[in-house]
Amino acid sequence: MVAPEREPLAGEVEVDEGFLGGRDTELRGSRQRDGKPLVGVAVEVRGSGSGRLRLQLLPDASGVSLTGFVSSSVAAGALVHTDGWQGYSGLRAAGFAHQPHKQRARFPDRQWVLPRAHRALSNLKTWLQGTHHGVSRQHLQVYLDEFVFRHNRRGTPLAGFQTLLGLGALHDPTTYREIKRPHRNSRRAEQNG
Repeated sequence: MVAPEREPLAGEVEVDEGFLGGRDTELRGSRQRDGKPLVGVAVEVRGSGSGRLRLQLLPDASGVSLTGFVSSSVAAGALVHTDGWQGYSGLRAAGFAHQPHKQRARFPDRQWVLPRAHRALSNLKTWLQGTHHGVSRQHLQVYLDEFVFRHNRRGTPLAGFQTLLGLGALHDPTTYREIKRPHRNSRRAEQNG
């Protein structure tokens, strides 16, 4: 469901990361994994609403992983809003107009930083739990791609169907081995470049 020729997100983009599923434990702290998969979220700002979306399974919340995710999802020069996490500190050097925001957790009347990214992650979690009742880690990226496809075409369902037919007709089928691989499109990238 991913068009290899799709355009990167542009303009103003919110970027965040979050954990999916897993069991609840006594761990405290914003980025303690406890076996939960970490997902990068990038969404275009369109007025008070959300534009196009990108989701990617991440190995960790390091600067290398986060900068790689942003570089593969967002056009160079775009204004990228993030939280104050140090893993985003390399975005300016990577060619983005980076604007970090601090979340003030102690104030009850605060406005949420990155509301579109948080909404997308919340909708993803609800969709995975409600529709699929959870998914395995090895297949998670395929479900993320489906969610992105649906989100990006939510206003035009017929266009989504036509796009899906076009993708199926123009591209080789995806093998099960490619579905399980985190970067499934690497075979196609090797063939094209």
